[in-house]
Amino acid sequence: MKISTQKRTDMIISETVLIIVSLVFILPLILALTMSIQPPHAVFSFPPKILPQGFNLQNYVTAFQRVPFLRLFLNSTIIAVLITAGKLVTGALAGYAYANFNFFGKSYFFAFLFATLFLPAEIIMIVPLFSLMVKFGWVNTYWALIIPFTASATNTFLLRQHFMTIPKELEDSAKIDGAGPMDYFLKILLPLSKSMLVGVSIINFIYAWNLYLWPLIITMEDKMKTVQVGVKMLIDSEAASDWGVIMAGTVTAVVPTLIVFFVLQSIFVKSLTRSGIKG
Repeated sequence: MKISTQKRTDMIISETVLIIVSLVFILPLILALTMSIQPPHAVFSFPPKILPQGFNLQNYVTAFQRVPFLRLFLNSTIIAVLITAGKLVTGALAGYAYANFNFFGKSYFFAFLFATLFLPAEIIMIVPLFSLMVKFGWVNTYWALIIPFTASATNTFLLRQHFMTIPKELEDSAKIDGAGPMDYFLKILLPLSKSMLVGVSIINFIYAWNLYLWPLIITMEDKMKTVQVGVKMLIDSEAASDWGVIMAGTVTAVVPTLIVFFVLQSIFVKSLTRSGIKG
């Protein structure tokens, strides 16, 4: 089928705009990567060089010597994985309940849950949540870094909206075949929602990995801090004027989220394709 001249023009314009916008967003990352592998005299050269003129890993060595990034990586990985898993479990179960069950006050409970999305997180975590963690004796522990984030109104809302798009006839057929609510949830609903779950996982992992304010407040020892706090520690150290070292720490903190995004993105696309073929 031939594409009309107007459609071809619109396609070229839209793709050109998308490429330009993509370059605007990716340029800071390229610049940070370039600065991280350059010696100090090249970092402050003018005009700044987008592409590296050499390859020097000394900035990374210095960054890992000044800040215990390996330990911070372990902390961030444990926290991000467990928060993501917790949010998926609680979000899927709550979304399933709101989408497929009728109970007293359902609409009011959901409205209240939705309203919490408008509360700034800082209002909750700075005083009330910190006081609660002190009473529990969880300060400077993984419990304080993980448990408060294992439930999310956003996840519940997104998964509830998705579950409502799945035909009710599937649930009725499952009931006729003798399947209970959890059988339908585990064997039918979740497999059909794989693409949505992967998309939510990407969002949750990146959010958990990038946590900064709460780990800064609740952790007192360096061994319990996260990668994002580690970058701030690097800025506050004697490397404050050494932007090559700082950019090395920044790139180190960003790379895992990029890996997770691209790996899960491929699974996300494959899930969409499979569901399209089946449907």
